[in-house]
Formats: sequence, C-alpha cells, structure tokens
Amino acid sequence: MTDVSPAQAAPAQPPAGDPFLTMAGTSRMQLSVVESHPVTPNMQRLLLTAPELGDFSYLPGQDMMLLVAGDGDRPVRRRYTIRALDPGRQLLTLDIVRHADGPGERWVRAAAPGVTVQGVGPRGKISPATDTDWHLFIGDESSLAAIFSMAESLPPQASATVILEVPTPADEQQLKAQTSVQLSWLHRDGSPAGEPDALVSAASAVPIPDGRPHAYVLGEARVVSAVREVLQARGLEPGQVSPKAYWGRGKANASRGEPDKDS
Repeated sequence: MTDVSPAQAAPAQPPAGDPFLTMAGTSRMQLSVVESHPVTPNMQRLLLTAPELGDFSYLPGQDMMLLVAGDGDRPVRRRYTIRALDPGRQLLTLDIVRHADGPGERWVRAAAPGVTVQGVGPRGKISPATDTDWHLFIGDESSLAAIFSMAESLPPQASATVILEVPTPADEQQLKAQTSVQLSWLHRDGSPAGEPDALVSAASAVPIPDGRPHAYVLGEARVVSAVREVLQARGLEPGQVSPKAYWGRGKANASRGEPDKDS
C-alpha cells in the first residue's frame, strides 16, 4: 500500500445540497495551486488558477471560501481575502496568516503546486463605502489582506488612515495606494495576539476629521467589539462602522469558516 501525503490527497468533497456552495452571486470552481511562498514571517502567499477566473469579479475586501479537509470525512470551510486577481492569466492571489494549527493551516502547509481545492466566491459584504470623506481601517494581521485590498482600491481624491497590529516589524508590508494614506504599524513583539489594548488605544487617539467618516474594524472578535464601542463613543454612527470578526482568541472557527457569534 502506498502512503498518500496531504499534498497529494484528493480534495475534500462537500455534502450534496450544501447551501454555502450555491449562494447567489458566487461561482464554484476547482482551484489549483500554482505557487506558494512566504511574504513575511507570518504570511503565506498562494497563487491559484481555474478557468472560471477569466470571468470572475469581486469587490475589494471580499474573500474566497475554500473547502479543506477536516478531522472527519466532511470538509470545513475556510475563508481567505482575495488579495489580487489577474483575469487574463486566470490567477487568484490569497495572502494567508500562518498560525499554530487547524484545518486551514494544515492545508496551507500542504499547498504545493498542483494541489487542488474547491473554492466558492466571492463572499463577504464589507468593501469600501461610498459617499465617504475619510476611511479608517483598523485591525490585526488577519485583516491585512482585506485592509490593503480596500485601501489600494480607493480613488486618488480619497483620504484614509490605516492602523495595523502585527507580530513584529518584519511582518510589515508595503502599501501601494493611489491616495494619501496615513499608515501606522503596531508591533506585539512577543505579546499574545487578540489583546484589545493596543488597537483600542489607537482608536481612542486617532484624529477624526470633519465630514463623513467610515471605519472598518476587522480581526479578533472581542477586539473588534471593543474598538467598535470606542469609535461609536467618539461619535461614529452604527452605519459608519463596518465590523468583521475573522477569528476568536482561544476558539477554533466554526466549520463555516467564521467565529461563532458568542466569540
């Protein structure tokens, strides 16, 4: 009997009738890994291809849901922000945070060229708001791909502030925006991820200009909640804050690829 490595194993197959695979406005495709390499010490970049990507479109901040092998026969869903798309070359770029373990992490480790995976997208409701004078993007490294994608999509006349918490200075990346962006990096330098203090302090101190602001608060569930409360206390209406929890400290994401609501 020949052993089959995770990189050679057949892609996880979803149960028949799975509603997540037939959502309106999404396409289901078989993606094949073209390239995988680290961007920073804690971020892996995957380039994937599929014929459907030639006609694929998405909004900045949206993601692709991948069906990766779980602990049993059923796959689990893991959602990764679309960092870039090249329709002409049929290439999709995903920047994925490397962390301790879990189905998504195991799949990323095994994602050598030629590995295939089921994908469904685009998913997600948060993208740059219109009729906004100033955009505030705030989150941890799990939100970096989404924040960069949205900030780089803003028109030249827009104004934005980006505040990102990352593990170390080596995890910083270059933002290639068309507009003027005030970019601040916060480094944990050994402190645990998912602590609210640094981002709450930054949200409390960031200057909010006159006009019509909009904030995007992304990352660990309890940190997102705490930062949202700070911004609303500073005068932003609920409709001017777009919150999204990507993960919950001490808890695995649910099989649908997101934290449970009580995280």
